[in-house]
Amino acid sequence: MGNLLIFSAILADACLHAPMYFFLCNLSIVDLGFSSISTPKLLANLWAKSRTISLGGCMSQVFFYHFLGSTKCLLYTVMAYDRYVAICHPLRYLLIMNRRVCALLAAGTWITSSFHATILTSLTFTLPYCGSNVVDYFFCDIFPVVKLACADTYIIETVTFTSIGVVPTTCFFLILASYVRIVYSILKINSAERRCKAASTCASHLAVVKLFFRPCALVYTQPQLSKVLVTPMQLFGYVVTPMLKLAIYTLRN
Repeated sequence: MGNLLIFSAILADACLHAPMYFFLCNLSIVDLGFSSISTPKLLANLWAKSRTISLGGCMSQVFFYHFLGSTKCLLYTVMAYDRYVAICHPLRYLLIMNRRVCALLAAGTWITSSFHATILTSLTFTLPYCGSNVVDYFFCDIFPVVKLACADTYIIETVTFTSIGVVPTTCFFLILASYVRIVYSILKINSAERRCKAASTCASHLAVVKLFFRPCALVYTQPQLSKVLVTPMQLFGYVVTPMLKLAIYTLRN
């Protein structure tokens, strides 16, 4: 409901038809889908004790988890670029971030992520599975699923680590570069009031970026980490982060 309210408010109010809110609209759609990948099934597991999932359902969870997760990561990077242009090139902001550029950037995040998720899902489910059919996790992700394969999983694990590592790492350094330049520009502003105003426009984005990258880095850089820690971090990313994000963006804006 929170994401739908943000989406509706941005569509209804002409004052919010700006690049920052256009990307926030895309982010709301992603969060709406991301929260729906495994949470309904998790609730069914806990309340109805229905602990089975079809092969198609399992494939869908793997695909949409990586599709929407990658889209979210790329959108954060695009939003960081938007803030960089707004603060470092304010007079040219609307010229640089015109409707065509915004549409191309948004479309690029969705299309790139779909290719990324398709490759990972295809590699995962072309492996032969002939043993146990019990996924030792609360949803279907690549590593819990490939443990059930009857073949060498070195290639899929290497590709997954490389792919999942490259996308967030590249995004993180691009976001970091944007904020280094933003901080440098803010420090050059003479007026303390203008400095605070410029910094405040980045506060919401910076807060949600921290919420996204911390669990992501922990889960995928430490695959042997105790499940006692990994599962709560995944649940935090699925359930708590989207709720906090709604509060951060709506209260700030």
